[in-house]
Amino acid sequence: MKTISQIAKLSGISVRTLQYYDEIGLLKPSSLSESGYRLYDEEALGKLQQILTLKELDFSLKEIQHLLSGAKSDRAAAFCRKKHQFLIERGHLDRQIELLTRLEERDTIDNLQEYDLSEYFRALEEFKTSHKDEVITYWGSEENFDLFIQQIRKSEAQAARLAVQEFGSVEAYTEAMKYNLEHFSEIMKKWQAQIPEELKAEDPFVKLASHKGEPVSSDAVQQLVRDAISRARDTASSELFCDHASYCDLIIELYSGDYIQAITDTKHGTGSAEYIVSAFQYYLDHFRERG
Repeated sequence: MKTISQIAKLSGISVRTLQYYDEIGLLKPSSLSESGYRLYDEEALGKLQQILTLKELDFSLKEIQHLLSGAKSDRAAAFCRKKHQFLIERGHLDRQIELLTRLEERDTIDNLQEYDLSEYFRALEEFKTSHKDEVITYWGSEENFDLFIQQIRKSEAQAARLAVQEFGSVEAYTEAMKYNLEHFSEIMKKWQAQIPEELKAEDPFVKLASHKGEPVSSDAVQQLVRDAISRARDTASSELFCDHASYCDLIIELYSGDYIQAITDTKHGTGSAEYIVSAFQYYLDHFRERG
């Protein structure tokens, strides 16, 4: 058993904080000494470590209390929500860093407005709020849509340059995107109708996901990997498809990313993206052996 002073010294938090945790029922002492002092055993110390970890992840004391007493599934859901929150915040920080880099390179704040996608991101956020059904239908969840926005934010400078190149200005690009968002469901249905059903059914990535649980080394799985590579070679330009190894690296990178992983797992079940990555990694590891 350790006294409250010893626990405070070990954990780096104050005695008063530990007393407060006791008062609100977050961390009760294991027992009291004959003199009435709080005593804590190893189990209590372990719980305190959990509390401190959750505090580090920016959970409130009320949230922590619920997480420690709730079901495992509730904790997993809360951790998922917090992760998405951090990803959005990271996207904002990435955008600020990119802006500072551009300011540093130009040594002026002139003309940065022409590359500002703030209005476009605002339109995406409004779309998420006003078209929740479509967001869930096509992205699987609002969290997935947040990751989609995050992916765009990561390459905002490049996206802005392409917008100016293709549309003449960011404003024109944003207006075009707003129109597309307002008619998103209609546009998606038309696009999907143009894809032959046999092509949808033969998608090697969909088939790969359906083999999840089977060893990635199996002939059937590796044949699907080869099918995906063949399709990419036959349909992609030489700039997009250099060789088998480069294409495998690209797929591994894409399906390891938060956004593609979330979309794939939403559509085909948890672990699908990881399985696809493993299948391509196996092919890549044995590429020279295949000749």
